[in-house]
Amino acid sequence: MSRFLVFVPIAAIAAAAAAPIGGHPLPPIAHGVKIGGISVGGMNAETARVHVARVYGRSVLFTYGEASWRAHPASLGARPQINRAVTLALRARHAKKIPLRVSFNRKRLERYVARLDNRLSEPASDAYLVGLDNFTPVIAPGQPGSSVNRGMMLGRIVTTLRSFHRAPIELAVQQVEPQITPENYGPVMVVKIKSHQLLFYEGTSLYTSFSVATGQSAYPTPVGQWEIVTMRRDPWWIPPPDSKWAQGAKPIPPGPGNPLGTRWMGLSAPYVGVHGTPDAASLGYSQSHGCIRMAISDAEWVFDHVDLGTPVFTVAA
Repeated sequence: MSRFLVFVPIAAIAAAAAAPIGGHPLPPIAHGVKIGGISVGGMNAETARVHVARVYGRSVLFTYGEASWRAHPASLGARPQINRAVTLALRARHAKKIPLRVSFNRKRLERYVARLDNRLSEPASDAYLVGLDNFTPVIAPGQPGSSVNRGMMLGRIVTTLRSFHRAPIELAVQQVEPQITPENYGPVMVVKIKSHQLLFYEGTSLYTSFSVATGQSAYPTPVGQWEIVTMRRDPWWIPPPDSKWAQGAKPIPPGPGNPLGTRWMGLSAPYVGVHGTPDAASLGYSQSHGCIRMAISDAEWVFDHVDLGTPVFTVAA
């Protein structure tokens, strides 16, 4: 003979508890009985169930500054176990507080809080480079942002939905600081063309300086604000196209005679870069074809302290 396990829903248990026995209805719930803080004494099972469901089914009010909105408990994943509580209330013979267990669909609740975070959070704005003031970088401070504190919001929602009180839930937010500040902005290079000097700043603080060679009068180093767009170790020298001075020249592989030394940092200015040079005698003079030449060891140091996107100012001074 086959055996089957029969599972009876909780709703059926509550209905059976409220059903008449021998044709006589069950007596009402004893006076003084409460379910989850709600008085249900004197009520029959169905009336008590509807009453508790109405109270615990009230929407939740959220507030954030002057904004407010409501959400139904079911959309927050709340599942009050009302039928089980009513069954226990029917068995009570005197005044008694019956706890109302509220379980949660955790994924639904977390998705709701995540949507709040995505919709209401404001990203921080990082510090940014404004320009130069007497050859010193000027960096504007960023602004903090805000994000929803998801863990705190989960706790507030669960606490509220487990109580018959429906106090408004204030959105829990936390400040988000900018990732880039004037203090950690990073390197900024200022090349003084006529002075043949490269000033290396960390943010707004001068860290060190180098003697460099800049462009000849026929091939001047362009003035402006640029950024590093390419970085190469042991680069090949490739003749710049359409440059009369390089016509007929052939590419030169890495090595001791390479005009670029051992490091190349190309700028957003076409065909202009910061690089090493084997011609140390040119440093301190206007002898390049527009590039900023450095001693090989200096170029290697700078290469190790900058990144793609590092700003470079070239000024006429």
